[in-house]
Amino acid sequence: MNPTRILVTGANGFVGSRLVAELHQRGCAVVSAVRQSADNSQIAVGNIDSNTDWRVALQGVSTVIHTAARVHVMNEVAADLMAEFREVNVGATLNLARQAVSSGVRRFVFVSSVKVNGESTTDVPFSAFDVPAPQDFYGQSKLEAETALRALAIETGLEVVIVRPPLVYGENVRANFLRLMKLSTLGLPLLLGGIKNRRSMIALDNLVDVLIACVEHPDAANQVFLVSDDHDVGLSELMKLMAAAGGKNLWLIPAPIKLMSLCAKILGKSSVAERLFGSLQVDIEHTKNTLNWRPVVSIEGALNKTVAHLFAQEK
Repeated sequence: MNPTRILVTGANGFVGSRLVAELHQRGCAVVSAVRQSADNSQIAVGNIDSNTDWRVALQGVSTVIHTAARVHVMNEVAADLMAEFREVNVGATLNLARQAVSSGVRRFVFVSSVKVNGESTTDVPFSAFDVPAPQDFYGQSKLEAETALRALAIETGLEVVIVRPPLVYGENVRANFLRLMKLSTLGLPLLLGGIKNRRSMIALDNLVDVLIACVEHPDAANQVFLVSDDHDVGLSELMKLMAAAGGKNLWLIPAPIKLMSLCAKILGKSSVAERLFGSLQVDIEHTKNTLNWRPVVSIEGALNKTVAHLFAQEK
């Protein structure tokens, strides 16, 4: 890769920090933008919204990889949640993109979400060419950002690349995936053997690699890419892989899905159960063919690395 000067937003986040490290490893000049600067290698831009001043961060930059976003927060208390999502995921994104154009940026890589496509699949995986059908504020705000960026691309000639990842996992993963990983490595019997779903996920190393491919590949311009490990797994298989990565045997006992879903509803965890028990698959043939890209790490290799990191952190 040519040593292009690249601005990464959200550079201290889960995806952004790994992306910055890999770009440095490949010899790229990187500008790391964060809300509050942690060290001299980063530029603090303050709150990321529709009024953020990006001029300093954009100096000499040819490509922007925009990973910063407002994601789901547990126990939201904002009076108007959609307005909150729009301000960061739409307003802030378009503000950055407009300033990028003024600064001479050639390409804008936007990390969107598979939630733009929807929440679940049945027999047919999502594709990059499906009519979007977001089901929540986060997905809707990401779709609105995509739409605004496409309009800006037509207006200005900015090359916009949209990447929609499903669940991303890797070292320092949090939330439900972390809880599932810990549960899988306890060596306890679990009533999850009857779940027959299929889900697409992407390892952090694979996501970072495809984002970097989107920086330079000439055919990436103005495209939408769905991404995954290209190995869909059900909940049972995933937990067995996690357990094996931790050197444990996992005993999964079949139990009626309806009963478990009812229990989850009683406990106020219906949304969690839907994500665990339901299917969400993506078709990445367009991504592989257009970018000549293949995952750089297998799901087994990525889980081994993730579980090893978890154990190291707990020592």
